[in-house]
Amino acid sequence: MSAKTIENPESHELLITRTFDAPQWLVWQAWTAPRHIMQWWGPAGFNNETCESDLRVGGRFRLEMRAPDGNVYPCIGTFLEIVVSERIVYEGEAADGHPCGAGIPPRATVTVSFAEQAGKTRLTLHTRFASEERKQAAADARFVVSWNEALDRLAEALRA
Repeated sequence: MSAKTIENPESHELLITRTFDAPQWLVWQAWTAPRHIMQWWGPAGFNNETCESDLRVGGRFRLEMRAPDGNVYPCIGTFLEIVVSERIVYEGEAADGHPCGAGIPPRATVTVSFAEQAGKTRLTLHTRFASEERKQAAADARFVVSWNEALDRLAEALRA
């Protein structure tokens, strides 16, 4: 499993890639089925209390993560595009809450791409923030660190 984070300082975007030792269909299922999402979404030490996913264009995604300190962080987005087993595009809720948005930052567009590579899956998480300030606020709130921890948890769930 390899990980890479690319930040373009001239844009409001972050790109995180990870290769999983699992077929594309399995990584897609782990990313789209609420019972699987609840096992891995969020940084180390967080637990998911609820997950709802209406996987269709215009459908909503909602997940609530409980932090080790007891605080609950909602992750709310709307699906903009779905190409089964290949790509999901979400838009984060417009409300200004936590700058990471529990994975989908407010007013950000997140594209998750899945590509088969010799029996493994290369996942690309591309986040376009509304502004450089929002990108910096998310970075300060450990957005990249948290996503890398979540992807570590996903890798563990895929091995189980």
